[in-house]
Amino acid sequence: MKIAVGQGSCGIAAGAMKTYEILNSNLDLNKNQLTVTGCIGMCYLEPIVDVYACDGLHRFVKVNGEIAEKIATAINNNDLTSVKEFEISNDDKQFLDKQTRIALRHCGVINPEIIEDYTNDDGYKALNKVLTTMSPEDVIEEIKVSGLAGRGGAGFPTWFKWNAARQSTGDKKYLICNADEGDPGAFMDRAVIEGDPHNLIEGMLIGAYAIGASEAIVYVRAEYPLAIRRLQNAIDQAMAKGFIGQNIMGTDFSCDFRIKAGAGAFVCGEETALIESLEGSRGMPRLKPPFPAQSGYWHKPSNINNVETFANVSWIILNGGNAFSSMGTENSKGTKVFALTGKIKRGGLVEIPMGKTLRDVIFDIGGGIKNDKNFKAVQMGGPSGGCIPEELLDTVIDYKALSQTGAIMGSGGMVVMDDSTCMVEMARFFLDFTAKESCGKCVHCRLGTKRMLEILTRITEGNGKEDDIELLEELCLAIKDGALCGLGQTAPNPVLTTLKYFKNEYIEHIVDKKCTAHECTNLLRYEINEDACKGCTLCAKKCPVGAITGTVKNPHKIDMAQCIKCGNCVSVCRFNAVEVK
Repeated sequence: MKIAVGQGSCGIAAGAMKTYEILNSNLDLNKNQLTVTGCIGMCYLEPIVDVYACDGLHRFVKVNGEIAEKIATAINNNDLTSVKEFEISNDDKQFLDKQTRIALRHCGVINPEIIEDYTNDDGYKALNKVLTTMSPEDVIEEIKVSGLAGRGGAGFPTWFKWNAARQSTGDKKYLICNADEGDPGAFMDRAVIEGDPHNLIEGMLIGAYAIGASEAIVYVRAEYPLAIRRLQNAIDQAMAKGFIGQNIMGTDFSCDFRIKAGAGAFVCGEETALIESLEGSRGMPRLKPPFPAQSGYWHKPSNINNVETFANVSWIILNGGNAFSSMGTENSKGTKVFALTGKIKRGGLVEIPMGKTLRDVIFDIGGGIKNDKNFKAVQMGGPSGGCIPEELLDTVIDYKALSQTGAIMGSGGMVVMDDSTCMVEMARFFLDFTAKESCGKCVHCRLGTKRMLEILTRITEGNGKEDDIELLEELCLAIKDGALCGLGQTAPNPVLTTLKYFKNEYIEHIVDKKCTAHECTNLLRYEINEDACKGCTLCAKKCPVGAITGTVKNPHKIDMAQCIKCGNCVSVCRFNAVEVK
């Protein structure tokens, strides 16, 4: 039997290394093959162990050390029925069954550290097809037919960028992959690199051939050590096989390949700021035009796409542009990968055809809200995106439809919120992020986001003023109009969408000094229900500042002047007598 242990970052964090070690120690390796793979996407079920037996795939989930020993014994005894209770449930199978996987097709299936696993599944066949039967113009035309748009957030037509770089004159051209995935809650690019690095390499080589680039560079976050290690290993293997370097596959095409580990600045997701960082300067955006296709890395013609964009390329070449464009909507073709996180039952990586609705992803694939609480909103596009409320759950997932809600597709972060989430605090959280990540080059972004953050902080602390809402709206519009790059231009989106759909919460914070979600600590008030209190004194004993008084078997009281709102009284009360208002 073949046994594969999921060892993406999520699996390792959940204990997959220990699971692997126990299997390695207990399995009869003379009869069985033990290997590793990347993230299959079901991060909420890690560690995952896939057993490929004669009767098909057996997927075991949440495999701790004790379960791993039992699985090893069952495999050695050729009796997997004895551990059937640890296999994935039919409900959880829906997570993958309802997806269409192109960019993620190899993730969680092949061993990312063995090139033969990739080549045995049509790996590098697309590159061979391109180099032996297609001209660069043919490649660009096939990408045009596919309708592939950049998956980094803007959704700009990939063929157009490739064609612009192709037509630019220069003694040297560069192809760059933007793997600087900085959105809170986003991990799509990391998972693709960790689980299928050769697919990224092949897609980039095809792109380099199309534009005439002799060097390909992956700019990846230094915070992704496993992704960097596996990608470097894949580069070394591809060079040894003749897929990278001089006269690739015996043709006239030559292309070098290297990795640049970035310092992790969010603004470096903007292509010209990325180029500045790549050149060794501080990551700050350049004025455009000229665009990178004319003057990019070292002022040479350059093309930049993100990981997911390149991960679709080899599939398109092998299956044809029409096969890709047959999926999706009129304006948004193919599939899109999302990182589904937050208050969701099934969190992980989701790849679906464009045209599905938010409800399809959150409830059909994601299984709905944790603890069956009420859905409140979903944040799309990270700090640059916006919050979409329940009444818009049936919004179709494509670039145009999402932008009409005030959110954006972004790179694919999808953070789900329930009714315990304060939308004012959520806006403050994202503004805090963008204000810190602003490079400071332009005044509107540098000072505007800081002023907005000060206002939002004031509101969440209970010191909001009646004209704060109007001032926030004014600042939002000024920053969007005046900021130099996409970071500043989109930074107001979380505030604008929460003001649009959840204005009542802002008014409640400012006028009533209340936070019904109970997230804003300064606006909370703790009271003891005298009818429910049994006078056990436990809350008084656990109060760190002595704010609770009362005698045994008699109702207690909380002095709010002393209360520091630590919540200890709520957590220790066995009678639910402490109420948060």
